[in-house]
Amino acid sequence: MEIIKTALDGVVEIRAKRHGDERGWFSETYKRDALYDAGIDIDFVQDNESFSAPTGTLRGLHYQTAPHAQDKLMRVIHGSILDIAVDIRRASPTFGQHIAVRLTADDANQLLVPVGFAHGFCTLEPDVRVAYKVSGQYAPDCERAIRWDDPDLAIDWRLPSGGPTLSGKDEIAPLLADQPDLF
Repeated sequence: MEIIKTALDGVVEIRAKRHGDERGWFSETYKRDALYDAGIDIDFVQDNESFSAPTGTLRGLHYQTAPHAQDKLMRVIHGSILDIAVDIRRASPTFGQHIAVRLTADDANQLLVPVGFAHGFCTLEPDVRVAYKVSGQYAPDCERAIRWDDPDLAIDWRLPSGGPTLSGKDEIAPLLADQPDLF
């Protein structure tokens, strides 16, 4: 595994090595010891998977507050996404800044989004499957969302001309400036 630091402290891109022959390829998508050796010690407790049919499906920006905050390790099983992490740690020098990484099934790259970051993604093609590990159980009372098009964040989601396909809760999420529950 290759672990690449990003401009946001704690957010890393992970590239799995593929070993191939005439049959196809094999890849270790998660190896706890390799992450630990890189200084990442997270106990993932659950695997999730999502399917998004239309291009431009936007999920986010989401996070959970303590005591159920979650680290996420994101990867794409089929298709491609633009994966976004926003620093919501008030004392951080990069508070309110974001990183955007294109994750694809073909590239086998992943994004580690630690506690203290809001997370979202937008599908770049139809019929995308995303798999991700989380370090905490889903807790509806701790679930929060930040508006995807917050002008202070200025995220270029690379949306299709028709705009995003959103959930009802993502359509009405508050701006970052209106969030009382940050880190």
